[in-house]
Amino acid sequence: MADTTQAPLTAEELEALRGLTTPTVANAIEVFDVQPRNTGFMNPTIRAVVTGPRPMVGYACTAKIRAAAPRDPAVTVTRRAMWEQILATPAPRVVVIEDLDEEPIGSFWGEVQANIHRALGCVGAVTNGGVRDLDEVRALGFDLFAGSVMVSHAYVHVVEIGTPVTLGGLTVKPGEIIHGDQHGVAAIPVGIARQLADGARQVEARERAIIQLCQSPDFSIDRLSELYPG
Repeated sequence: MADTTQAPLTAEELEALRGLTTPTVANAIEVFDVQPRNTGFMNPTIRAVVTGPRPMVGYACTAKIRAAAPRDPAVTVTRRAMWEQILATPAPRVVVIEDLDEEPIGSFWGEVQANIHRALGCVGAVTNGGVRDLDEVRALGFDLFAGSVMVSHAYVHVVEIGTPVTLGGLTVKPGEIIHGDQHGVAAIPVGIARQLADGARQVEARERAIIQLCQSPDFSIDRLSELYPG
């Protein structure tokens, strides 16, 4: 499970995270040296399908699904159990679903599920499976990150909730902070979430100095080497 000893972020702290792009979040995490630089984000198999003008930020509610075959009552999780698990997570919430089918064939996400989960305080969803009803979901302002776009829900059903899930090369634990925009999805380590905006400012100041030099008539590689060594 994620670190639950940390108090949920304040509205102001969440707003600060929404003010950062997901690549900026990835850069800012590096400032704190808490994880290898090739970890903490999803690979390009998970792409932004429906996104709004601002990044998606929320606490992860996790589940696993199957859709290739009819549900087995012995392993199926009820809808209500999933909803209760979601409501036990701090808001805002992001539902992160791992599709266990060898080749995903049924979409969990569409107009109905987006409306249900929006009512449950969710701002978006991430899945290695499929999504559909894109125009309707976009009109809701509900973000979708997925492995594919699909036509049918097939036999989609939930088989597990509240456990770590792995998609796009990233393992997400319940309660982790998820950040996503047009570039993709990253997980923010809870322990540095409150300091991340400061880290982003450090990165931005360094990058801004390099960019200003590159756009200056005084540009030279000698001066560039001073700002951007290595």
